[in-house]
Amino acid sequence: MIHILVVDDDTELLELMARFFDRHGIAIQVATSGREMDKKLSTGQFDLIILDIMLPGEDGITLCRRIRSHSNIPVIMLTAVSETPERVVGLEVGADDYVTKPFDPRELLARVRAILRRVPKRDGPADSSATCLYFKQWKLDIARRELRQLDNTLIPISGGEFELLLTLMNHPGQLLSRDQLLDYTKGAAHDVFDRSIDVLISRLRRKIEANARRPEIIKTVRNAGYLFTPVVRRS
Repeated sequence: MIHILVVDDDTELLELMARFFDRHGIAIQVATSGREMDKKLSTGQFDLIILDIMLPGEDGITLCRRIRSHSNIPVIMLTAVSETPERVVGLEVGADDYVTKPFDPRELLARVRAILRRVPKRDGPADSSATCLYFKQWKLDIARRELRQLDNTLIPISGGEFELLLTLMNHPGQLLSRDQLLDYTKGAAHDVFDRSIDVLISRLRRKIEANARRPEIIKTVRNAGYLFTPVVRRS
């Protein structure tokens, strides 16, 4: 069974979500603050976190940044603000997706399932024979969905960052437009004005480039898209 942690201080919404997801075979635990979230995470394992931006005390942006500093668990942000900048901030700190309130529970369920289809179950066996991809001093472990330096240092990476980097590494030396990258990483779930690719590219550059302001690994081709330049090795 899928286990989700929902962090929101709207108790009525939490009850509605719990009933809806239960009908679809998804178990939900709830937290109304960052402190409660920490307690839940310390005592249980979850496949995904749904995190409201507007929370008492630490807000969702702060909590997402903290989660991402030590965990790759997928995060969907809930926001009452529909403007693009608010969404971009959530993506910049490591969220995998966002849903604007008020929302149709079926849309949220679809986004949850879309993300989890791309992420192996936490209790599933790791495939030791799965391919690892290498470029420069980096290793991308597909089975474990981990990015490591060749000295084995683990670099925290979100689900969205992993999907984008994997896509780029599967198409080295090939110019990919934003629409192509969105299709590869999100399918039909993205919006026509979605800027998530630009945000994810920026986040990846800060992690893998020697100088993110002068990128040599992921290059921008003006008005065309992005180009992954290194040679990719497989094993």
